Amino acid sequence: MAGVLVLVIIGLLILLNIVNAATNQARGLADGFTKLVLSGDTSKAYDDYLDPALKEQLSKEAFIAGVKTLEMDSSCKPAYNNVKAGTENNIKSADITGLITCDGDRNIDLVYRFEGEELKMVNIKLKPQV
Repeated sequence: MAGVLVLVIIGLLILLNIVNAATNQARGLADGFTKLVLSGDTSKAYDDYLDPALKEQLSKEAFIAGVKTLEMDSSCKPAYNNVKAGTENNIKSADITGLITCDGDRNIDLVYRFEGEELKMVNIKLKPQV
């Protein structure tokens, strides 16, 4: 009986480790993308993080222009409220929601979705709070 309990505990620890690793990877992707956007390197953010399917829907010029209208700068800091990562039907995905706070009481809601083997962004929402 004790042996079975030890195996169950080891299995749970392995599962938690896998889930934490996926969550940390998703948080790292979101952070890397957001840092590029906040530093003004939107072209690199577009090239490195967006999935080809999203690039077909959103041109680089439209992406850069849209981010520019948010007037984000180095005073802006992201906080990720919810990070979910997992695999369904052998497809990895990660959903991140949060808030970018900037000086002058400007807040921008963020929603990112990453999918695929290499986890590329397939959905993005950056919207000022009113």
